[in-house]
Amino acid sequence: MSLHSPAPMLIALSLALAGTEAGTGIALAQATTAPAAAPAKNSPHNSNAPIDWVANRIEVQDQQHRAVLTGAVRVVQEEMTLTADRVTANYTGSVAGSSSTPATGSGGKAPAGSNSGGPQVHRLDATGNVVVTRPTEVAHGQFGIYDLDKRLVTLIGGVTLDRTGPNPGTVRGGRLVIDLNTGHANMDGSAVGGAGSAGVGGRVSGRFTVPQHNDNQGNASAPKPASPAKPAQH
Repeated sequence: MSLHSPAPMLIALSLALAGTEAGTGIALAQATTAPAAAPAKNSPHNSNAPIDWVANRIEVQDQQHRAVLTGAVRVVQEEMTLTADRVTANYTGSVAGSSSTPATGSGGKAPAGSNSGGPQVHRLDATGNVVVTRPTEVAHGQFGIYDLDKRLVTLIGGVTLDRTGPNPGTVRGGRLVIDLNTGHANMDGSAVGGAGSAGVGGRVSGRFTVPQHNDNQGNASAPKPASPAKPAQH
């Protein structure tokens, strides 16, 4: 099954995820509700939340258990956004044998343990100008993998991680792994994805910002030495 539109960002579909521990359900149905408000920046990422996306084109290859999104793809799950030229959703089950409308519970959310009336997506593979944006960091790479079962986001090839907030900085390397369970990000210099994909010399490189001090102001505030006493005059 293939859906195509010449206008970019025209298709708006929803991948509805069930709130299960091991897997998540997906329904290829038109989104009718606004996405939920993003949690606080310090909150752990909810990988069971629905995934909303837009693209120029979708091709469902049901026998291969995958759906291919192409053209200015934008994927949003709560406070995390992934953009790329192409994203492939790998799933189990069958779209053809599923209900067009996912089962919902109170608040419009799929009940725990439900398969949302459709197949279950386990992994998203992104290629071409991949950008992952979170509240305090933006990561760029050539390829990206979102493993929903392990809750890991991996970027490969010419990776750059820019962090904002109280401790801003930039790190470059060959591979970045973001653990959504802990919020930790690990970078290494693995030369994956061809020449120039790693940091300088196959190592991780970056820059840290430091507090700025005004030395002139500090010297101006320092106490001046006392003048020598003048001899008494007779």
